[in-house]
Amino acid sequence: MDRKVIEQHVTWEEYQKIVELLGREPNLVELGIFSAMWSEHCSYKSSRPHLKKFPTEAPWVVQGPGENAGIIMVDEETETCVAFKVESHNHPSYIEPFNGAATGVGGILRDVFTMGARPIACMDSLRFGELSDPKMRYVTKGVVSGISHYGNCVGVPTVGGEVYFDSCYQTNPLVNAFALGVVKKDKIFYARAAGVGNPVIYVGAKTGRDGIHGATMASEEFSSEEEVEKKVNVQVGDPFMEKLLIEACLEAMEKEGIVAIQDMGAAGLTSSSVEMASRGGVGVVLYLDKVPTREEGMTPYEIMLSESQERMLVVCEKGKEEEIMDVFRKWGLDATVIGEVIEEPVLKLFWQGEVVAELPIKALTDEAPVYYRPFKVPKYILENRKYDQNTVPEPEDYNQVVRKLLSSPTIASKRWIWEQYDHMVQINTVVYPGSDAAVLRIKGTGKGIAISSDCNSRYCYLNPYEGGKIAVAEASRNVACSGAVPRAITDCLNFGSPEDPEIMWQFVKATDGMADACRVLETPVVSGNVSFYNETKTDEGKRAVFPTPTVVCVGVLENVEKRMTSYFKDEGDVIILLGENTGNISGSEYQKLQIGEFRGTGQTVDLRFEKTLQEAIVEAIQKGLIKHAHDVSEGGLAVNLFESSFEKELGFEVELDDDIRSDFLLFGEDQSRIVVSVSPERVDEVLDFFEKRTVPAKVIGKVKGDRGIIKHRGKELVNISVKEAKEIYETALEKELGLQG
Repeated sequence: MDRKVIEQHVTWEEYQKIVELLGREPNLVELGIFSAMWSEHCSYKSSRPHLKKFPTEAPWVVQGPGENAGIIMVDEETETCVAFKVESHNHPSYIEPFNGAATGVGGILRDVFTMGARPIACMDSLRFGELSDPKMRYVTKGVVSGISHYGNCVGVPTVGGEVYFDSCYQTNPLVNAFALGVVKKDKIFYARAAGVGNPVIYVGAKTGRDGIHGATMASEEFSSEEEVEKKVNVQVGDPFMEKLLIEACLEAMEKEGIVAIQDMGAAGLTSSSVEMASRGGVGVVLYLDKVPTREEGMTPYEIMLSESQERMLVVCEKGKEEEIMDVFRKWGLDATVIGEVIEEPVLKLFWQGEVVAELPIKALTDEAPVYYRPFKVPKYILENRKYDQNTVPEPEDYNQVVRKLLSSPTIASKRWIWEQYDHMVQINTVVYPGSDAAVLRIKGTGKGIAISSDCNSRYCYLNPYEGGKIAVAEASRNVACSGAVPRAITDCLNFGSPEDPEIMWQFVKATDGMADACRVLETPVVSGNVSFYNETKTDEGKRAVFPTPTVVCVGVLENVEKRMTSYFKDEGDVIILLGENTGNISGSEYQKLQIGEFRGTGQTVDLRFEKTLQEAIVEAIQKGLIKHAHDVSEGGLAVNLFESSFEKELGFEVELDDDIRSDFLLFGEDQSRIVVSVSPERVDEVLDFFEKRTVPAKVIGKVKGDRGIIKHRGKELVNISVKEAKEIYETALEKELGLQG
């Protein structure tokens, strides 16, 4: 085989290892299968050694990493669990924004319902470049449209998420899709093939040529010139077909006979068959001419590597296949026996009576290469340590700074986005998008779950270790601010090329920080995804995205009626700040506004105090001591106060006395701070409550009038009408997208 052909699929060294494992040269079909299974996306060959440091167990964890989704227990009495996962669909969403994002939603939903769980919620963590670029405006609108189309049509609410805008994502946006479903513990299904002679059934949509080599495309960098060539790598989704598939799968799972079930996701029929066989310690024979196709003349290579959407692979007990297939046919879906489980642990493929591939399962999975990539501290980290934030000029007009921060696309309201999503379908959502965390009721239990997606990649860029800690801490803090106990996380680790030692250093340090935070905050990692090669070839070299380890935290409310929201409730309430102000603007939106870049050593978080703070806020909420809770994040304390005021258009008067430069105090993004409001008659009780739990708490003002007023050491710095501020905040994104004047 030509070396150029080989190196389009695997490296030359990997090819030599394949030859050694097989004892012969692979044919083209076999090479394609190896290239998919050994891709970063499927094999985790550069990240696997580092993922082992994540804590994955806790008394409430039912299923950790290794299956299609993680599962935690929500209600012991009814044995009700939730299954959830987040995964990337980055490159496809730049090449073809609508379908790239839509199929990201479809794929993550299948990861959840293949566990036997009915999907009840989606979220999306999105990163785009600057909206001054017409291409990025097109990508942003296309991604949002694809998400809303798929989620709305399939009938699963999109209940929240996050959106950031930075130039590092200009040619490599990130689209991380999350889904969560509810399942009884005794109804969980796994993707572990078993039972020699059991039939392998193909169900769902027909196979086409879309998405071929999608997994390998997700494991390489690209340039904009390659977009047209790679359009064929982007799958096309059909949410109505997905809805039929959800109902058919859940109905079939109610019958006796299903042994294993797996979504045909990345690498399609290849990964689904190989991974099920690997987990079960068995082999699989497939007859590829029996696979339903929608295009003429498809080859075994194309059939095995197609990533056409809305397809599943099922292993059932021999003799029960007709009963199982009848369910899928009733829903108008293809259902065909295409193979069987065998004892010998090999993948054996037939085409028109001839063997076209025969590969050991272990060679494709356990014996995939593992790379211990070298890593070193990037030069920019060393340079940034010399940075002094006191060189930033102090603003003359604080009102203008607040207006500019509220109009920043990263901070501004994402209402234009989430109003396109049906976030109320299934009537489980009780706290809507816009609060710190989404909250859903778990029917039949009286309990609720809170979900928050978080990652400030600017912090991770400046200090990957602390940034990784903060991603976990903020996701957990947002969940705690809703009144829920944080229970577990799923993550999507988005980085540049692991072959670059400086990028690999970012990955190692960020995952170190995440692991430490998960241990202290008792939020084990139960599922996740690694997305490398998020970078673009340019004339100057390569441009990688900021390290972006997206974290979605899921928490449990013992009583869903005791949920908390993030806005002021009543005139006259007293405003209290929990935590300490330090005035750190490194990596902040204010720093970007003032100097146009991110410098310094980033933000830091004390995990022990963070744990204390989160436990205290949850307890205070459950005791009914406070009326609103909102964590301080992008834009600092000033933005937090205005965000708290918008829902009911209630003003505030705040006076601060910290010995910190005024702009750093108002706009610094110091961690582990929460603003709460309480009834006047309960102020002393609340202050005493937090003092006993060693959480600093001080009164800083009142909910009052219709203006936002902030003073520092007697000097009035900010005085803006809440109505005006709200107008800026809620229309800024649409204006940036060119949707209104």
